[in-house]
Amino acid sequence: MLKARSYNFSGESGEEFELPEELFDGVVHEAALYQVVKAHLANQRQGNASTKTRGQVSGGGRKIWRQKGTGRARQGSIRAGHWTGGGVIFGPTPRSHRQDVPKKVRQLARRSALNTRALEDRVVVIESFDLDAPRTRAIRDLLERIELTGSVLVLTDGPREVVHLSGRNLPNVTVLPFAQASTYDILHAKHLIIEKAALERTDEAEAPQEEETANA
Repeated sequence: MLKARSYNFSGESGEEFELPEELFDGVVHEAALYQVVKAHLANQRQGNASTKTRGQVSGGGRKIWRQKGTGRARQGSIRAGHWTGGGVIFGPTPRSHRQDVPKKVRQLARRSALNTRALEDRVVVIESFDLDAPRTRAIRDLLERIELTGSVLVLTDGPREVVHLSGRNLPNVTVLPFAQASTYDILHAKHLIIEKAALERTDEAEAPQEEETANA
């Protein structure tokens, strides 16, 4: 069973927390990770690149010179692709880069991402975020006490507006509800800070609202 370091909001260390086996089974499926991350990045593309073919470029309706007798190659239009100002041959047109991934593959990839961070000892469990009002300094002091550097993903037990407002001004900190964190979010962060109560809701955490297939 995988374990993680645990702290209270003051940064005081506690006993090691046993991570739930439903999410942290120690299995890392690299193929699922690759497929889901690739789909997520593809779905962020807008696909707006567009060029005009020779039929869409204005002008060029008159034949440049007669077909025979000039000694030059025959030409039908100055808007052909090999002419300056002509159309583009086989150029890009607007299209969707959307890639769909089966739900079970997304869930497998998410568990694999969590296991990756747990096996690297980059998962920290916090008893609770005791904040009555937004305080950026409180989140910054917590990170300093538990000695976390680099990008940090804070996963809360459901939407916690006060925690989100406290962490949004820190450049390397992202705050999300645990059930909504996607595979890409988890892998993009170097460390994970998870609220203890969120790990006790494994039934909800198994069905994240993934972004990999949300955007076209």
